[in-house]
Amino acid sequence: MVDSSVFIGNGAKHDPFHVAKTEFPYLWRHHSDRINTALLRRWLPPNRIDLLLKTDLFDEAIAEGLHSILTFHAKRLIGVDLSLSVIIEARLRYPHLQAVETDVRCLPFPDGKFDVIVSNSTLDHFESFDDIVVSLLELRRVLRPGGQLVLTLDNLANPVVLLRNILPFRLLHQLRIVPYFVGVTLGPHRLRHLLQRIGFDVIEVDATVHCPRVLAVTIARVLEKFAKPKTQKAFLRFLMAFEYLSHLPTRFITGNFVAVKVMRC
Repeated sequence: MVDSSVFIGNGAKHDPFHVAKTEFPYLWRHHSDRINTALLRRWLPPNRIDLLLKTDLFDEAIAEGLHSILTFHAKRLIGVDLSLSVIIEARLRYPHLQAVETDVRCLPFPDGKFDVIVSNSTLDHFESFDDIVVSLLELRRVLRPGGQLVLTLDNLANPVVLLRNILPFRLLHQLRIVPYFVGVTLGPHRLRHLLQRIGFDVIEVDATVHCPRVLAVTIARVLEKFAKPKTQKAFLRFLMAFEYLSHLPTRFITGNFVAVKVMRC
């Protein structure tokens, strides 16, 4: 999910693929992919588009990722990532994947090139709000008029996410609560206003991943090592049950991520 390299403490770059391999169990990645796939199945255009951009390849480097759902909806998929190791691992899993090593804040593509852009938890790993603005402006530039952007960010309206962002990252990292750099992010209302100000028409806003994420990742790590497949599958069904909270008025309080579907005006 990380387009910019992960920063640890004093800003030194840390390999995001190494972080994910050691800290995020495959079982949790499978759950995350299922939720994102369901969101994309609901929000991507029903007709197959020509060209789709994914703003990072973290998902595809660690697990199955979103490659299948994206190639089903697009004739051609291009992924970008700032981490060469992430690109290499994603290409090993998907040899025909077109991948470009670049920064989402300065994309090497002409104006209006893409029909759809998918950016799931990429822009919430920057150190400043200005970086998010620059990235959104760049995504709008390479999106054709009438094209759609599906974007997810850490949800600042969730009290746990808010507390995590307030507490010192160095402390959270030492306690292994947060193994990656926690960047700035937004809640649903501020994100909506920002997207409208930049020049997007906001079509839908939602929240995803409603289970207690830190606890779920910890349990998934244990089950992956010691539990039988039947128990692991039961755990995944249990996690998915939390997604029913997305139908409640409190969904922006329980959701770990805010998701938006917008169109370039």
